[in-house]
Amino acid sequence: MKQLLRQLFSPLLVRLEAGDQPYSYKSSHRTILFFMSFVFSALGVAVFVVSPGADLSYLIPVTLFGGGGLLGLLMAYLASDRGIAKIWGNR
Repeated sequence: MKQLLRQLFSPLLVRLEAGDQPYSYKSSHRTILFFMSFVFSALGVAVFVVSPGADLSYLIPVTLFGGGGLLGLLMAYLASDRGIAKIWGNR
């Protein structure tokens, strides 16, 4: 399953994992990325549950927070150590 998802998201992963420069990676970076992505996803779901009404403008934060959280969860699960270090900006 992970290999299939890596193939599906390869355009994003190739950009993150490119390069041969040294990088600084700690396992806590991946853990923090998982946690923060989960928080953003939960925030998107909370806004969706609490705010429905006649005005559809509440879908903007749902899309931004939910989409960002989902993307972060996928990258935390699929990216290599180099990709995680690149997300954090470590060189």
